[in-house]
Amino acid sequence: MCIGLPMQIKEKGFGYAICEGMGITREIDTLLVGDLPIDTWVLVFLKSAREVLTEENAGKIAAAVKAVDLIMEADAGMSTNGLDLDAIEALFADLVDREPPKPPSLIAFEQSQKKLKTVKTQ
Repeated sequence: MCIGLPMQIKEKGFGYAICEGMGITREIDTLLVGDLPIDTWVLVFLKSAREVLTEENAGKIAAAVKAVDLIMEADAGMSTNGLDLDAIEALFADLVDREPPKPPSLIAFEQSQKKLKTVKTQ
């Protein structure tokens, strides 16, 4: 499985940058995102920057990756006894108690079904 890591550009050159994030430093390919200023956040997959991030989104992704790490560590021990579910939930604070938005295709389908029911009852 490949998980993107949020990293911040600290040094740069033509087509590459030295980035830090999630406690690691890596030289990454920046050809897909172009020349970016120092301190820009990027989402890195397999040593290649694929997307420019806001600092807020970088923080959310870092928290989600940390939560996955905690779950995988507990799973490796084959026990969830030491797993702090409140701590993991806190890492997904932006998703807790939030109703996910419906995709436009589902909204259109539901509207067409309502119209169909109206026609059948007339």
